[in-house]
Amino acid sequence: MPHFKTSSSSPEAEIYYQDCNPTGTETVVLIHGWPLSHRMWEYQVNALTEAGYRVIAYDRRGFGSSAFPWGGYDYDTLAADLYDLLAEVDVQNATIVGFSMGGGEVARYFGRYGSERVGKAVFVSSVAPFMLKTADNPDGVPQEVFDDMLANVKKDRPAFLDGFGKDFVNYDKLSDKVSEAILHYNGQIARMAQPYATQQCIPAFGTTDFRPDMAKIDVPTMFVHGDADQIVPLKVSAEQGHKMVSGSRLEVLKDAPHGLNDTHTEKLNSLLLDFLKS
Repeated sequence: MPHFKTSSSSPEAEIYYQDCNPTGTETVVLIHGWPLSHRMWEYQVNALTEAGYRVIAYDRRGFGSSAFPWGGYDYDTLAADLYDLLAEVDVQNATIVGFSMGGGEVARYFGRYGSERVGKAVFVSSVAPFMLKTADNPDGVPQEVFDDMLANVKKDRPAFLDGFGKDFVNYDKLSDKVSEAILHYNGQIARMAQPYATQQCIPAFGTTDFRPDMAKIDVPTMFVHGDADQIVPLKVSAEQGHKMVSGSRLEVLKDAPHGLNDTHTEKLNSLLLDFLKS
């Protein structure tokens, strides 16, 4: 299994990644959401590699098969990990795709490194540009929501993850679109993450302001979001991001939840392939 040791971030960590279809002519890098791992992208990897693309899917520090360091769960460090990954696999003009928390890595990458090694960007159900409710972000999520999340993760992480997993895919309304087995599988992935990383990432994705980073995106960009997302409100994420990134494309999926990769798999795959070819 391929791992590499980060060099730009502290504390250092060994990052796990999969290099799928390494002879593909164009590279897509997939960045997973919280509290999952690269495994959430299984059906996107299938579609992209079958279409001839090289796909790099990696695990954020503290999650999946990457190392569990005691620190580095801020976005400057996480973006540095992404920078080191792109150098490790030595790609140019990659398309970087960030889901939920992973959208923060995409945004902060541009803020710190510009478009070095990157040719396109995709935000899927992304937390960027800014989740937190403030005086200049009145439609955001109140601080107490993130405080409650953190408290419940510390109190009974497995129980919290069970409830979160159902809200992730709007299971009460969309049980016909996602199997109970997928629900359990996602829960299993989430439970195997480092508890400390699971905790530390909540204030990171909940309170980091990516608006200055979005202003530096200068490559073709697409936002994909569900209008029934219970986790990340459309109004403070994709709608705002689309306005900030000149010439970007906004795709709002009707009745789609946060975890639209599981419930609207074919539509997401179709959008990704169309964007890559455009």
